[in-house]
Amino acid sequence: MMRRILLLSILLALLLSGCGKSGKAPTKGDVIVYVAVPLSGFQANGGQTVLGGVRLAAEEINRSGGLLGYRVVVRQLDDESDSDVAVANVEQIKAALANGERVIAVIGHLNSGQTLAAMALYKDMPLIIITPTASEQSLTRRGYTNFFRVNASDDVQAAVDARFLTQHLNATKIAVLHNDTEYGRGLADALVKEVQADGAQVVTQIEVKEGQGKYDAEVAQVQAAAPDAIFYAGYEIETPYLRYALIKAGVSAPMLASDGAFLAATIDESGGTAQGLYVSAFAPSPDNIADPQWVEAYQVVNYRNPDTYSVNGYVALQVLAGGVQKAKSLDAGKIASALHGGTVHTLLDDLTYKDNGDLTDPRIWIYQVQDDEFKQVNW
Repeated sequence: MMRRILLLSILLALLLSGCGKSGKAPTKGDVIVYVAVPLSGFQANGGQTVLGGVRLAAEEINRSGGLLGYRVVVRQLDDESDSDVAVANVEQIKAALANGERVIAVIGHLNSGQTLAAMALYKDMPLIIITPTASEQSLTRRGYTNFFRVNASDDVQAAVDARFLTQHLNATKIAVLHNDTEYGRGLADALVKEVQADGAQVVTQIEVKEGQGKYDAEVAQVQAAAPDAIFYAGYEIETPYLRYALIKAGVSAPMLASDGAFLAATIDESGGTAQGLYVSAFAPSPDNIADPQWVEAYQVVNYRNPDTYSVNGYVALQVLAGGVQKAKSLDAGKIASALHGGTVHTLLDDLTYKDNGDLTDPRIWIYQVQDDEFKQVNW
């Protein structure tokens, strides 16, 4: 066991030495970055992918001298995909600030519901908030000065997904299903407007429960509507089971799921029925954007493989670091000012921010499941 740990330590040093610029070790103390995502419960895997990306970015930053000479310390907060828990966890951050700890940011939350709930408190705190995946449109329309996201919003996703359905798949009759979250409802409503503007018909719109596992009634409704394409706005905790039920019932219309399903669980839990499923995404798969050395470094730091939204966690910390470097300060107000209208270099290329915290050029990627893997669709 000790020999294995030693070998892993050596490998980590070798891998990470090539990932960041050479520099002295941080000497000025610690800066704290909280990662607030679900780490237990039904969305634990999604949260772990984000946390893993943040951890790798922190390792690289620290090996390059830290943030202005300070060592980045990553602390995790499990929001359990529950808005009340997300709000309660803010007390831990307040306590750290009250104790004089140098807390500069929160990366989170995974879901829009928890982000909306916690921002009621975060907005008045001396912190930068960077969500890796929360996409509800109103988040950047509420006047927050310290909020940023590395992903597109749902109105952007809806426009791209509608165009994919109507132009690439040539769909004219679309069944729209969604879960009963703020995210699912908002994205579905936006998509309905977009496909109708494109001249297509929404032949049925169906709401399911978050985490639902059985879909007999919903499948019957879809069959009765006879769509030539299906769209689902929800998570990886529903998508594979909905897909399974549709395929087993003989529904052959192409299906596009939203970004919430862009995780390995959508394939792994589908009972072999994910083949051909389309999924939209807020970032490319690590296989499409990162080199093998990045993947190996991730495996060493996190003792697991990167999943799709590991990229988003990694990029979120890169954005924070870029803001600190531009501001030449750890002050949240100065970092926010540096990011508003500014550009930072990340694994997703250069990201430029509007004054409301949205990206000036947000992107959506489309993937299809082929041979039990997500393969990027060029269209």
